[in-house]
Order: sequence, then structure tokens, then C-alpha cells
Amino acid sequence: MNLRFIRPSRRALASIKTLTGIAMVCVLAACSTSHDANAPTAENLAAPLDDYLAQRGDLCLAMFDWPIDLTEAEAGSGARHAIQFPVMEQLGLVHSTIVAAPKTSENPDGAVKRFELTEAGRKFYKPHPYAAHGTEHANDFCVAHLKREKIVEVKVDASDARHPLAVVSYTYQIDPAPWMQNDDAQRVFPMIARIMNGAGGQLQLRQGFTLGDKGWAAQTGPV
Repeated sequence: MNLRFIRPSRRALASIKTLTGIAMVCVLAACSTSHDANAPTAENLAAPLDDYLAQRGDLCLAMFDWPIDLTEAEAGSGARHAIQFPVMEQLGLVHSTIVAAPKTSENPDGAVKRFELTEAGRKFYKPHPYAAHGTEHANDFCVAHLKREKIVEVKVDASDARHPLAVVSYTYQIDPAPWMQNDDAQRVFPMIARIMNGAGGQLQLRQGFTLGDKGWAAQTGPV
């Protein structure tokens, strides 16, 4: 059998070079996409943020323990409960009664106005652990729930190389209590109204995370 060797044409050589180049690009791309689960990226922090908001994404009013009494002095000074509770009562969330109490300088008539949650109001009194100044609370009155829409930015503080910090700025969607659409409710709870109006990209929220042995974990407190 006679073997005949044919020299490749210039076009064939060019095609071989092109295919070789593509193969090299693919190899390099594969190398560059190796995933570091601990890198402070939006991709890696999305799931921890979603987990945090699923558990702690309720917006609550620091109304921990019911019933709540309103003294004459508080009513006269325009304290937040004195402004908020009458609106909540109009909306059917609380009801009030006058209760005898010891006479004091804040309560010269010896009576307080006691507010208790109605059946409708109890639907918004949820488990929401909170601790401050040595006091722990298991529940709170919550009026809306947040979900992540999009992570906009991640800022990293790597001064502690073993446990770096990451601050995630994100846009969000919000599921408010139906009664928070009421104009008076939005007037007496202006911060909740502002967060409601900022949903869908108008406003960004921030959440801090620390890298620990089990990955990124949300921090509590302001960032």
C-alpha cells in the first residue's frame, strides 16, 4: 500500500490556528470561573440576604408588650403612642379603656388609658426576638415584610483578614399590612410610609454580613 502525504493548504492551517485559539480561550474561561463561595460578591451574598429577610424582614414598631398604658402626661406631651394609638383604634387594631392607677405627678387624676390588641390587631403581633439594654422581647407588632429585589453594591472591610465584613446595599419589594394604605396610618407611621414608597428601586437598604466558619452571616444592628 502506498501512503501519500498531503501538505495542508494555507486555508486549512489558518483554520487549525483559529480552532486552537478558541480552545485556549475556553480553557482560560473555565479556569477563571472557578467559584469561591466565600468571595464577597453579590452572587454569594444573595442567598444569605434572602435567608435573613425571610427570618428578620418584618418591619415592626417596638410595641413589644401588651396591654400598653398611656398616662395623662404622655397624652399631653404628644408622645408617639398618644399620636399613634388613636389612629390604630380607629382602624380597629386596638381598643382602649380607662383604668384606675396610683396618683402621681404624671397621673394626677389616678387613671390611665389602657390599650389592648383586638382580634384584628393580634394578627400583626408576631414572634420577633429583640434585645436591648439587657431586656429581651419575644414578640413585636409588625406592619410589613421585606424581600430582596436586587443587590446594588457590596462594600468590604477586610481589616480583619479572618473575618471580613461586607455591607450589602439592595433594593427591595414590600408587603405591607392592608391598613397601612390608610392616609392617617401613613401620617402617624412616617418611617414605614417612607420605606413603602421607596420599594421597587426608589430607596436602598443596607445589611451587614460577617464571614465566619460557616460562610456569610448577617449582623444585627445598624451598618
